[in-house]
Amino acid sequence: MQIKISDEAAKWYSEEMELKEGDFVRFLARYGGCSTVQSGFSLGISLEGPVNLGVSAVKNGITFFVEESDLWYFDNKDLVINFNEKFEEPEISYGN
Repeated sequence: MQIKISDEAAKWYSEEMELKEGDFVRFLARYGGCSTVQSGFSLGISLEGPVNLGVSAVKNGITFFVEESDLWYFDNKDLVINFNEKFEEPEISYGN
């Protein structure tokens, strides 16, 4: 599994969340909601550093990551984060 985040999406997160170089963005499994990979769960986001890093990607000095304990959620699929120009926000998908 990999995290693939576009430059535009990383920039959006940095601006919207007022991130600076050295900050961390965690993607995590949340109970409830809907997802194309895990029924009854959804993808959450948190600003916290890793405890037991599973996978990560660094863009503009910001580390985007998933803890090892949340890797099951992705079902061996990559987390792909692109920027949707029409809606001016990140768009999440899962792929290989």
